[in-house]
Amino acid sequence: MLIDFHTHCFPDSLAERAISKLAAVAGMEPFTNGTASDLIRKMKECGVDRAAVCNIATNPHQQEKVNNFAIALNSDPHFISLGSVHPESDCIDSELTRIKNAGIKGIKLHPDYMGYMIDDPAFEPILDGCRELGLFVIIHAGFDVISPELVHAPPEKIRKVQDNFKGLTLIAAHFGACRRWDEVLEYLVGSPVYIDTSLCYNFGLEKGKAEMIIKEHDPDRILFGSDLPWGCPGETYKYIESLSVSDQIKNKIYFENALRLLGEAK
Repeated sequence: MLIDFHTHCFPDSLAERAISKLAAVAGMEPFTNGTASDLIRKMKECGVDRAAVCNIATNPHQQEKVNNFAIALNSDPHFISLGSVHPESDCIDSELTRIKNAGIKGIKLHPDYMGYMIDDPAFEPILDGCRELGLFVIIHAGFDVISPELVHAPPEKIRKVQDNFKGLTLIAAHFGACRRWDEVLEYLVGSPVYIDTSLCYNFGLEKGKAEMIIKEHDPDRILFGSDLPWGCPGETYKYIESLSVSDQIKNKIYFENALRLLGEAK
């Protein structure tokens, strides 16, 4: 089994416009056209059984629509659809409760798009609410093309958030922090923070450093992720397979840790 814990898609009416805009900003060729159906196509092509879809509310006005889409998408057995809440929203608590009651297991925060450092007090009501409701939080961590000069979620600040919100399940995307992997080793390895493997092969993570992160971190807190459509799950799988890591740990990464986090482990 292979569960990709970091993917993206958009409503059909928005997908073409959204994917074109993001591709132009990133300077990257997407692996799908941004729709849910094309995400499923690519999943099947790469042997992915299920995918977490990381929806993002980049402003408070779109929050309700983003979560409506997330709730609708979550009915498809291919997907583990995530909600999102913006720190400037005037209904943080009620929106978190709404998505929890709809069966959503977690949310995605993208501090770079939201315009706040991850340890800013503006995020505290969201983080506290997620902790109270048992929702996990995936954070875009490290470098992002939208804010190349200012990283809004560096490892040191992610660790600060984890320490300040004990009991909250935090997942730091992109092997803990894209292009900040030395800092991942310094601040996140050995902590309660989960990491996902997205953007490893296509953003220059040296295999020796990836092996070091995996071997020194809690093997139960590493999740397979690709960031599809910006990363290919097939290529990410090949990258993980090429690492000098035991098959037991690889199976944890590929699906066992995800099933346990979702409460579906047998």
